[in-house]
Amino acid sequence: MTSAKERQAESTIFPQNGARPLASLPSAVVQERKAITVTTVKLAALFWFCVFITDSFLWGLAGVDPVKSALGKFITNSFGVGLTLIVTALLFLLRQASIFVKVTVIFVFSVIAAAILSGIDILVYIWFVRPANWTFDQVVFGHTMISSTGMFFGWSCLYVALLYSFDVRDRERSLALAREEALSAQMRALRYQINPHFLFNTLNSAMGLVEEGATARAQRMMLSLSTFLRQTLELDPLKDVTLAAELELQEDYLEIERERFPDRMRFTIDVEAAALKALVPNLLLQPLVENAVKHGIEPCTGEVGIRITAWRDGDQLCIRVENDLCSIDEGSPRPGSRIGLRNVAERLAARFGTRSSFETRLTPALFRAEIKLPWSV
Repeated sequence: MTSAKERQAESTIFPQNGARPLASLPSAVVQERKAITVTTVKLAALFWFCVFITDSFLWGLAGVDPVKSALGKFITNSFGVGLTLIVTALLFLLRQASIFVKVTVIFVFSVIAAAILSGIDILVYIWFVRPANWTFDQVVFGHTMISSTGMFFGWSCLYVALLYSFDVRDRERSLALAREEALSAQMRALRYQINPHFLFNTLNSAMGLVEEGATARAQRMMLSLSTFLRQTLELDPLKDVTLAAELELQEDYLEIERERFPDRMRFTIDVEAAALKALVPNLLLQPLVENAVKHGIEPCTGEVGIRITAWRDGDQLCIRVENDLCSIDEGSPRPGSRIGLRNVAERLAARFGTRSSFETRLTPALFRAEIKLPWSV
C-alpha cells in the first residue's frame, strides 16, 4: 500500500482524468510570453541602433553631415520601428503557421513597409532640407526601397529565428519533464518490484526461526526488514545518493538474506575511499544484488560468495557486482527473466547515454555485472 504522501506525489505527477496541474499551463504561457517580449524589445533596440549607426556612417561617406542629419534619420527610423512592431505582432500570431506562409508574409510585408518608409524618408527630406526645385528621383527612391526591403526582411527572419529558438527550448523543457516523470514512474515500479518475492521469503524465514526457537534471529531479521523497506520507500526517485549510502542500503539487504542462508552466503564490499563520496542514482545496485542472491545463493547448497567492488577510473566510477555460481553437479543457475538487468541498463542509458556502460559476463563459475558512469561528487 502507498502512503498518503506518495499518493499525493503521484497525483501531482500523473493527475487523474488527464487533468493538468492547476496553474501550470497559464503560468508557463505567461512566463514564456514575457520572456519573448523582453528578448524582442532588447533585440529590436540593438537592431535599430545598428541601423542608425550604419546609416550615419554610410551617408557620412556620401558627404552628408551625420550630426545635422541625425534628427531626420531618427524620425525616419522611428516610423521604421512602428512598422517593425506591426510585422512582429503579425509573425507572433502566425507562430504555428508553416514556414512557407511565414516567408510569404515576410516578403509581402517587407515590400509594402519599404515603400511606406521610402515615402516617409522623402517627406522628412523635404521638411528638413526644403529644396527650391524638388523633383521625384526614381533611382534614389529605388535604392531606398531596396535597402528598406532588405532591412525589414532581415528583421523578420531574425524574429522568426527567435521564435523558433523559444519553441526549441520549450520542447527541450517538455522533454526533460517527460523524462523526469518517466524516471519517477520507473523508480516507483522498481521499489514495488523489489518487495514481493523477497518479502514473502523473509517472512517465511522469520516464521521458521520462531518455530525453531531462534527468536533473537527472527527479531533481528524483522527489524532489518522494516528498516530496509522504510528506507526504500523514503528515497527520492529523482535524487542521487552517495555510493556510501547506496552500499549501506545494499548491506542491510544482504544482512537480511544472510539470515535466510547463514551457512551458504558470504559477501564482501571492497570500495576505494574516494569512490564512497561519488553520486549514483539511488537503488541502482538493488537489481544486481537481488539477482546475485536469486541466481547465485538460492539454487546452491554449498557456500557462495557475493562481492561488490568500486573504484575511480579517471572521470568514471566503476562498480562491479559478482557472485559465484553452482558447480555442474549442483545444477546450473536458473536463467531468470533478466528484468532487473534490463532495468539497470535502461536507467543508465536514459540518464547518461553513451557516457555510461553496463556489461555482464557469465562463466561456469561466476556471474559479473559491471557499471561505468560519469564521476560526480
